[in-house]
Amino acid sequence: MTLCPVALAASCKKCPIVSVCPLKTVIGDYPKSEGDTQSQKKKSAGK
Repeated sequence: MTLCPVALAASCKKCPIVSVCPLKTVIGDYPKSEGDTQSQKKKSAGK
């Protein structure tokens, strides 16, 4: 769910502070990085 006002109006990629935004994947529309998704898959596979 996108909650960031900049992401709602334009997108995270057009935001001037996207490189330093710590919540771009949480409240914005920025896709999660490959490392994050792979580590989550390994954790869920071990359960």
